[in-house]
Amino acid sequence: MHRRHSLRLKGYNYAMAGAYFVTICTQERVCLFGEVVAGAMDLNEAGQMVAAFWYGIAARFPGVEIDQFVVMPNHLHRILVLPDAGATASGATKTRATTRVAPTDPRL
Repeated sequence: MHRRHSLRLKGYNYAMAGAYFVTICTQERVCLFGEVVAGAMDLNEAGQMVAAFWYGIAARFPGVEIDQFVVMPNHLHRILVLPDAGATASGATKTRATTRVAPTDPRL
């Protein structure tokens, strides 16, 4: 049985404001979202659905910023930006969330 180890930092609160790099892979890395043609991603219907879902995240979760993402044949990468607690009703923040980073030193 394959056992995966968590990449999450112990004790780090991932609900905190900040920019998070997220990768989601298809089961068994099956190419479900389209194919790369002449160096460019050609999304099929499922790939277009995934892209539309990610564009709709900000509408479903006020304050969450849409940042860069890319859909590949069997996975997607996304930068998800969660707002600061000091966000205003318009979603603007007093301090940019992207100025905070997750600690990478396991001793922290």
